[in-house]
Amino acid sequence: MDVTQISGFADFGDKEWRSLADDRYPFFDYAFLSALERSGAVSAENGWQPAHLRCTDNGELVAALPLYRKSHSWGEYVFDQRWAQAYAEQGMAYYPKWLNAIPFTPCPGPRLALRQGVSPDQVVDTLCGFLADNTAAQGISSLHCLFPEREMAEIMAARGFNIREGVQFQWFNRGYRDFADFLATLSSSKRKMVKRERRRVEEQGISMLRLSGRDIGDEYWRAFYDFYALTYLKRQSQPYLNPEFFRLLAAEIPERLLMVVAFKQRQPVAAALSFVGADTLYGRYWGCYEEYSALHFEACYYQGLEYCIEHGLQRFDSGAQGEHKIARGFEPVTTYSAHWLRDPGFAAAVARFVTRERQLIAEYKLDVAQYLPFRQSDA
Repeated sequence: MDVTQISGFADFGDKEWRSLADDRYPFFDYAFLSALERSGAVSAENGWQPAHLRCTDNGELVAALPLYRKSHSWGEYVFDQRWAQAYAEQGMAYYPKWLNAIPFTPCPGPRLALRQGVSPDQVVDTLCGFLADNTAAQGISSLHCLFPEREMAEIMAARGFNIREGVQFQWFNRGYRDFADFLATLSSSKRKMVKRERRRVEEQGISMLRLSGRDIGDEYWRAFYDFYALTYLKRQSQPYLNPEFFRLLAAEIPERLLMVVAFKQRQPVAAALSFVGADTLYGRYWGCYEEYSALHFEACYYQGLEYCIEHGLQRFDSGAQGEHKIARGFEPVTTYSAHWLRDPGFAAAVARFVTRERQLIAEYKLDVAQYLPFRQSDA
């Protein structure tokens, strides 16, 4: 197999990428990944330099790896800034580093596009060999794969990568007929809490509207982006994504989009944007002009749960963090990341760290599972 490094998704082409990629996962769609670059949200200037890998066998493309040369650790959701600080304290450079991930997207899924029937083990060996040969020459400290599926994490672990674990909270559809059927599985106190929160939204004069991508008008996109940007500006930071990115998504993959808009006195006051996969809804972006009681729960969780039930989706992945999700029926699941560091001393230190961290994560997962809201017979 031969490996070449390219400078952007335009060098793949839509048809070529689709011949490899799993279309069940919306963030592996060519339109999504290329829109990040075409909009300028991902670029060398902002620390995300595309450096994707093409793997060919006898001239035929058999695999591709989204890869970025990173000069910082923003937008990753797996935190390694302390590792970078340790490098700096030893007079060493942690950046640049290689990153195999979906930019700004902490949603587990495929990280390697692979032609059907091709061995992932062989391809990973080939790609890792190529990167190991080029890290020193390009001044790269390390290679990181964020939020891969468990099977890929195991393949990388067998090749010497350190595997970190994390916890997210996801909701699972257990054949519910409707939202009331789901509520019936909760304990009395949690069932009353959810009903009270949904009622509180209505009492504030707020109504909700769910729009599939083709039905989202320009006025809603403009309002949504204002809300989205405000979530960053309120924290004195700049949004990762720009209006052009969302314009491209609306034009090219509207069938993958679901927008929930909240209205008060006929004016939009909040919005949440999700992506629709083959069997999973992925909640991604949210924002509001001002805070309303329980509106975040309604727009970001309850509307999504109803959509999953109505459309037969099996899972709702609402993104990183959020222990408050537990009381609303979201269960702890393990996430993975894989890390290879070129310096042997730091690699050994990181190995010790992730071993201790995995034990803490396992204990944490058991602890939070005790707070799940389901009735004992439904646990």
